[in-house]
Amino acid sequence: MHPPLTIHRHPMCAEIIEIFQKCHMDHPLGKFFGECTDLKIKLDKCFRQEKALKRRANFEESKKLKERLREYRMETSERREEKSFA
Repeated sequence: MHPPLTIHRHPMCAEIIEIFQKCHMDHPLGKFFGECTDLKIKLDKCFRQEKALKRRANFEESKKLKERLREYRMETSERREEKSFA
């Protein structure tokens, strides 16, 4: 099973999606008997690569956000300490 084959959501796999959809249109019965299986395998690999890239990018963004949050907490705790001494 694959996600919805919308090209705008999967720009990396757009070419394979188009070929896969064309295969399904060209072989309405053959698609049930393995006519497009090779394309399906390529499409699954492409989706996995795309997901890995997104996951890596999200992880990097998360690290940046956590660092900014840590810095913010340090600043606010320093301000509180300054106010308590004043």
